[in-house]
Amino acid sequence: MTDISQTSAPAKQPVIMGRRRIRMSDVVDHAVLILGALLMLVPVYMIFASSSHDAITIHREGLQFGFGEHFAANYNAALFEYGGFTDSVNGVTMLTNSLILGLGFAIGKIIVGMMAAYAIVYFRLRFATFAFWIIFTTLLLPLEVRILPSYEAIQAMNLANTYTGLIVPLIASATATFFFRQFFRSIPEELIEAARIDGAGPVKFFIDILVPLSRTMIAAMFIIMFVFGWNQYLWPTLITTDESLFTLVRGIRQIIQAYADGSTTPEYGEAAALAIIAMTPPVLIVVFFQNWFVKGLTESDK
Repeated sequence: MTDISQTSAPAKQPVIMGRRRIRMSDVVDHAVLILGALLMLVPVYMIFASSSHDAITIHREGLQFGFGEHFAANYNAALFEYGGFTDSVNGVTMLTNSLILGLGFAIGKIIVGMMAAYAIVYFRLRFATFAFWIIFTTLLLPLEVRILPSYEAIQAMNLANTYTGLIVPLIASATATFFFRQFFRSIPEELIEAARIDGAGPVKFFIDILVPLSRTMIAAMFIIMFVFGWNQYLWPTLITTDESLFTLVRGIRQIIQAYADGSTTPEYGEAAALAIIAMTPPVLIVVFFQNWFVKGLTESDK
């Protein structure tokens, strides 16, 4: 008999690690991405660098690549010095107004969108589908198209120069309604039946079940709507004449016109500093909540 212990095991073949071939398509893709990133980042860097220079240097030489010696002075002036036509507004006030506007837009649009989607999906309305498509077609009517009737309605209700007039007319969102409708339709019927057996009514089902399940979608919609509200320029310009309600986006232009303190050269350095301050909160929200944003828009297993 052959001794099994003496049987030699087959020799292991050496593993040859080959180099991964670099395809030309990969090089082109990465080059396009890098160029696109530079196209977006270089102007931001130039604004940031220019915010550290005095107004005379920027006026004579244009935007700067290097940093100057007026960084702290420009940001301090942009944030804390009062200016405008009435000397009653500063950067902190405008930053607060922008935060109120962005949060009001985001929270209001999410609440209205969720409630509209909930009614369309879970209530046996005769014209639910038709109502949804009517809501969806409002995407073809941007603010610029309906700004005159919106302005007349706000003036008739005496809501000009108020936070209510800034926020309420624009909180209806077809985008949020569409995404929440698609999300609600993906929830299993078994969960709905279980909630019905447990005696959950429409309000309890919405608050205790749908809202917790919609966390990632709420986060994604919050990011989109906050940035949308934060960047509003036309509507706040039209509806507010009180400088205490000016936002940062509007203040960037205002600082050039009225913060010159009597000199003939606009304060470009302060305007650049205010532009950087205006970009910071939306960028931070997108960076810190990007994982929730991607999950909310792409997650399919609910």
